[in-house]
Amino acid sequence: MLALFLPLFLILLLIGMPVFFAMLAAPGVLLFSTGMERDLSLLFRNIYNGIDSFPLMAIPFFMLAGELMNKGGITLNLVNFSQSFIGHVRGGLAHVNILSSMLFAGMSGSAVADTSAIGSMMIPAMEKNGYSRKFAAAITAASSVIGPIIPPSGIMIIYAYTMEVSVAALFAAGIVPGILVGVSLMIMVALMAKKYDFPVAGPKSSWKERGHATRHAILPLFAPVIILGGIIGGIFTPTEASAVATVYALIISVWVMKTVTLKDLPSIFVKGAKASAVVLLLVGSAIAFKTVVSLSHSAEILADWVLTISENPLILLFLINILLFIVGMFLDAGPAIIILGPILGPIFISLGIDPVHFAIIMSVNLTVGLATPPMGLVLFVASSVSGERIEAISKAILPFLAVEVVVIFLITFFPALSMTVPRLLGLVAG
Repeated sequence: MLALFLPLFLILLLIGMPVFFAMLAAPGVLLFSTGMERDLSLLFRNIYNGIDSFPLMAIPFFMLAGELMNKGGITLNLVNFSQSFIGHVRGGLAHVNILSSMLFAGMSGSAVADTSAIGSMMIPAMEKNGYSRKFAAAITAASSVIGPIIPPSGIMIIYAYTMEVSVAALFAAGIVPGILVGVSLMIMVALMAKKYDFPVAGPKSSWKERGHATRHAILPLFAPVIILGGIIGGIFTPTEASAVATVYALIISVWVMKTVTLKDLPSIFVKGAKASAVVLLLVGSAIAFKTVVSLSHSAEILADWVLTISENPLILLFLINILLFIVGMFLDAGPAIIILGPILGPIFISLGIDPVHFAIIMSVNLTVGLATPPMGLVLFVASSVSGERIEAISKAILPFLAVEVVVIFLITFFPALSMTVPRLLGLVAG
């Protein structure tokens, strides 16, 4: 069933069927064609069962918090903060774009939100400063994948829910890989800036100007501290942390910064609800598919087949990274994690790979897939924001994807990069 599902699923996507319906139609057709019509009711019943989960409530709350912060102009404060410290170096606005994404990631946890919020500001500014529009869109898309890696992260919540892994451990494990992706992109920008003589955004800011920018950014920057500190410190669960983050964003935007009025709230709530509904429907359909796949014992069959290739976990990790990278080109990270996590996770755990380490490998790889041609979601968002053709952005993003692939293999073969922080915090065994 698994071997037939993926080609059928991709065909349905290519003809334009929405992902949610494709994830139900593909297993539905296979059940009907194999004489297992009685299990169709199980497929649809598990859509609701997959969504009806307290841990998943964190997703709509984090999305709402991101919407509040974006609408409240908090993104502008983060950009100004970044520019005051690194805007004066050659290629400064490209560096600002990346650093802003890293800071915004600690609040939104969404690559799409990052591309939309940062891109709408940085792409026109970079183009005005002398960068090509396709380069500005490419660096925005490439840096936006940091959003779901640095906590909080929606896809890590989904993985933790699916695979029964600690959310706090995953959040802690994502800190270093997220920073590593950002630093690697900045190194690539520095090399390109020297070769192509990128412009300097402006004069070096004084410490007084930096202090002013810091004062305006300090409250937003406290959001990830509250979220992570509360979760890791055991003060509240990830779901409770998401609610706290939403209340914090509401207070900052409405009553402290006063950039959001009470009249703005209904539209913000509606936008957050729509975004959450899309994600939760995908989760529900993927959980339903996972239930159907379990009936066919496809996971066990695939595990036996994988072990015939090699029992060396390093070789298998190399091959799985290639598979995940290809899958990420066509499938959104959330559904891919729910479909492939229960299939691949047990294989590598049985080979001695730590569950948290494998979760980070899978999450980072599929997140990078969001910016990978031909169907990377953030490429379409960047194209929409910039007005540049996807083909042009896809070509310009290749150097940045190359360094992100290097980071994927670094965290794959050097587990300490992702596991040190959760071990120091006592979230995983030493």
